[in-house]
Amino acid sequence: ALEGKRGGVVGNAASAIQFIPEIAPQVAQLTVFQRTPNWIIPRGDRAYSEREKRLLTRHKWLARLYRWMIWARQELMFSVIRGGMQDRWRELALGNLNDHVQDPELRRALTPEYPIGGKRILIHDDYYPALARENVTLITSPIVRADEKGLVTSDGRHHDFDVIIHATGFDTTHFLAPMAIEGRDGHVLETQWKDGAEAYLGLTVSGFPNLFMMYGPNTNLGHNSIIFMIECQANYILRCVQRLREKRLRYLEVRPETMKAFNRRLHEDLARTAWARTEKSWYKTATGKITNNWSGTTTEYWWRTRRPDFSAYREVPR
Repeated sequence: ALEGKRGGVVGNAASAIQFIPEIAPQVAQLTVFQRTPNWIIPRGDRAYSEREKRLLTRHKWLARLYRWMIWARQELMFSVIRGGMQDRWRELALGNLNDHVQDPELRRALTPEYPIGGKRILIHDDYYPALARENVTLITSPIVRADEKGLVTSDGRHHDFDVIIHATGFDTTHFLAPMAIEGRDGHVLETQWKDGAEAYLGLTVSGFPNLFMMYGPNTNLGHNSIIFMIECQANYILRCVQRLREKRLRYLEVRPETMKAFNRRLHEDLARTAWARTEKSWYKTATGKITNNWSGTTTEYWWRTRRPDFSAYREVPR
């Protein structure tokens, strides 16, 4: 459906890099509108051989070992978020850019000015080659309006298109929206989170007994697999459910002082990360509060969630 058309793409981050390399060979002309460049490192993807697939299927221990090897490798990437390895990762990303983009002006436009890791690091092998195609143009002037024929940028230029694709991401800082959740004594979660979502271990909120969630505030990652985090959360929640059943409790509710102390320490740690040194990102609210990301490694999160500390909770009997 896109063959021979003039296409415009608004956005250039994780959503856009997945489809731009696919549609660039199809369209007559593709224009990509970029607000902020991103740090991109090589993916190094390849197909598994038939022998590898047989081994991983036959030997479950080998599949588990391979998974843990991938996890351990990714855990080392936390050094780019809070550690002394930023220069090395920056060199890797710049080398990736220089290998695929020869035009010096395009290189400059694609080189971020914020610290690597400050926004989501993208992992891809085909995005830069797609932008280097003759039928692809990168525009960095802000879009000021749209009309029935295309888009107008701040430099006064009108860009005519047959189709426009929005790759502008999604709302990342309004958790559990648009659900209306009411807790004890009339507490409304949306109201409590109006200045930025907070939770204890990203799992539960004071004032909302028996409310447990997955992938809640400050449990996103910039370096490893969210699946591992969700597995930790599932284990924690199951242990809480077991506690409710075994002790015949009406509810568990995290103590407000516990949640407050946890979040104070969390944000002290976040202040030492690359995310804090980056003015705007989807990890932050409009006021600059980091509500999305965990402040440490996944190893730290596993340790904190491996067994619930029930002294952190009010246990109310039936």
